[in-house]
This record gives sequence, structure tokens and C-alpha cells, in this order.
Amino acid sequence: MITLHRPGALQALPPLSLYVHLPWCLKKCPYCDFNSHEVLSTKTPAASSHTIPLVPFQGNGDKAGAKPGLSPALESQYLDALCADLESALPQIWGRRIHSIFIGGGTPSLFSPEGIDRLLADIRARLAYDPDCEVTLEANPGTFEKDRFKAFRQAGVNRLSIGVQSFDDAKLKALGRVHNRAQAIAAVEEAQSCFDTFNLDLMYALPGQSQADLDADLQQALAFTPPHLSLYHLTMEPNTRFATQPPKDLPDDDTAFDMLDRLIEGTGLAGLERYEISAYARKGHRAMHNLNYWQFGDYLGIGAGAHSKISFPDRIVRQVRWREPQAYMTQAQQGQACSNETVISLKARPFEYMLNALRLKEGFELARFTERTGLPITSIQQAMQEAEAKGLLARDLQRAWPTEKGFDFLSDLQALFLQEE
Repeated sequence: MITLHRPGALQALPPLSLYVHLPWCLKKCPYCDFNSHEVLSTKTPAASSHTIPLVPFQGNGDKAGAKPGLSPALESQYLDALCADLESALPQIWGRRIHSIFIGGGTPSLFSPEGIDRLLADIRARLAYDPDCEVTLEANPGTFEKDRFKAFRQAGVNRLSIGVQSFDDAKLKALGRVHNRAQAIAAVEEAQSCFDTFNLDLMYALPGQSQADLDADLQQALAFTPPHLSLYHLTMEPNTRFATQPPKDLPDDDTAFDMLDRLIEGTGLAGLERYEISAYARKGHRAMHNLNYWQFGDYLGIGAGAHSKISFPDRIVRQVRWREPQAYMTQAQQGQACSNETVISLKARPFEYMLNALRLKEGFELARFTERTGLPITSIQQAMQEAEAKGLLARDLQRAWPTEKGFDFLSDLQALFLQEE
């Protein structure tokens, strides 16, 4: 009996993660191109009877006083929409276990611990978790209150990702951040006391930043012995304020490369391994959720503007939810949270796979390329040979991985796998 294998068909589905987008922030950072909306500037459209305004809430136990946040009514309305969104998506992922959960934003720590507890309870009631499911919540020091992180831990969050960006007050002001050095230190100390694993986000090549400034930021971060660090080059993303009004005194490219070299050296000496282009971790503390992205795993995204990638035996699809929070809430309650869906074509799969996998220092298993894309390894043979000839890629019989030069010129390496439709 002859079995015909349809081109692009998947023999096994990859791990599945869940991403939950909570879109509000205290203030929109001028470098941020994520779907985030300021709490204090959100207007209530007169034409919509369903829109609920944002109001301040009073912080408990924080010496700085009141902290702005969502009104309880809006928080509840948004959580209702997330639940409806998840319910509508269940038929697409029925029977699959959740590998990891990431609650991102925006600033998810604006939501109350009770709201996060309700969110995770709603998810647990509808989806089966892997036994070691990683549950990450993004938090900013500007929304920090004493014991707030502990309450998130009790709600079921087991990993915190803190958007510190810098410990220098002048640099934080230049980045438009709402917190200061003292708040950042207090937030990290609280995370240390509540979580076995957590991540710190730091940025480099900041306006006016010297090597000495960078060293001070890195040494302060390393003083906390963080299990995980994410180090990002400040870039001028399209559709941001910095894109049209770039800050002055940005380090040039050569200086930025020197800064990255210093970061790689410093984190290595501190026992953190660079395992992805921007990620550094101690043994046992790699980000499971992000690894699933980089290994071309599946993820269901719920929430305003959230993206999904979901594999079926005969196709791989990408989805996007409605971007504007009020539109999302309205559509989700009607079972129509997804604003558009596209199928990843066979020609696009190699580039999409390599766009992610080549971010990893260890690269990828050749067999996994076929498993995740449904395509034979011969479909990227020519591009791999060209990458090898340029010194950007190395491989053996089992794996392929970016060289040191390939890491430095990652965009050039990834572009070799782009095929015209």
C-alpha cells in the first residue's frame, strides 16, 4: 500500500503556548511600538454606551501614595472579553495541552492581583496545563506596590519579567519611563523574595550613555543575581515618537557594538549564558515561552491586538485580534475577536521558521525544520550553502547554527531564506 504525503502536511503538532495581552500602560513610552494605550489619556467615546472610563485606584502600603490603574468595572469587562475570546478559540486547539502562558502588554501589573487570579482561574477551567507550565507576567516598577508581586505569585504566576530598562534616573527620564532608580531596585528586591525565577529587561545604546554608564547599569542588575536577563539595543521603531523625534546623543554603531561586547563579557563572567540574540540565563532558567516562539512552536494569542500561530495537519495559520481595546471587547463578546486570519504559504514557511530559529545560539535541529514546517530540508539547502559560504552559518549532520559573524549580522543571515511568492 502506497501512502501519499501531501506537500506541507504536518505529521505532528508542535507545543502550544498561550499569550494574553493586557493593553494599558500608565504612559506610552516614546520607543514602544507595541499595542499599548495610556491609562490617563484614554477617552470615553460618547457614542458607545459600553465604554467604561479609566480611574485612579489607591495603592496599599506604598509610601509614594496612590497609583493609577484601571477601574474595577473596566478590569472586569476586559476579563469577561478574554474569557469569551478563549471560549471561541477552543475548537481550534481542543485536546492540546498548554506549554506556557505569558501575560504581556501594555503593563499587566496594572491589573489587580484579584483580576490576575480570576484570569488564570478562567484559563485553568478551560485548558489543560503541562505539569511544569511556566506562567509569566510582565511588570513595571512604576506599578510596584509592597506585597503586590507576592499576591501575583499566590494567584498562580511563577515567573516575573520586570521592565527596568535602566537604573540611571537620567536615562530613565530620556526613555520616558514612569519609574526611577529607587523604585526599580525596590521592585527587583520584592521579586527576589517572591519568585524563584524572574527576568530583568535592560536597554543599551541609550541617549548620552557612556561605557561607564553601561557598566554601572549592568553591575547593578547583576548584583541581584537574576536568573534571566534580556538586553535590548534601543532602536527607533516606525510609528513611535522616537521615529519622528529621535533623541539626541545616541551612541554610534561602533560604540553600540562595543557595548554589546561588554555586556556579553560581563554576563558570562556572572554565570549567565547567552542562548538567544537578546537573552541570557542561568542553567534551568531559560524562558520556556520565548523558546517556543523561537522553535516555531504554536501560540494562541487572546486580548486586544494579540497574534496567534496555530498549526493543523494540513495548514498553518496566523491570526490577529482587534487592536483597539473597546472594539476588541465588543467583538469578543460576539464571538468575533479575530479581525483577520491568513494561511502561511509553503514558500513563506522556510523564512518564517528561520526568522525565529536563527535567533538561538544553538540554532536548530535539521529534523525539527521538517517537523515544524512540513517541508524537506532540501527546500533550504541552497540558502544554507550560501550562508555557509559567507561565514554566517555552520552545521553538522544534526544541527545548523549561526556563527559569531552570523549573530552580528543576523538580519543578513535570515534574509537568505526569504523566497519570492
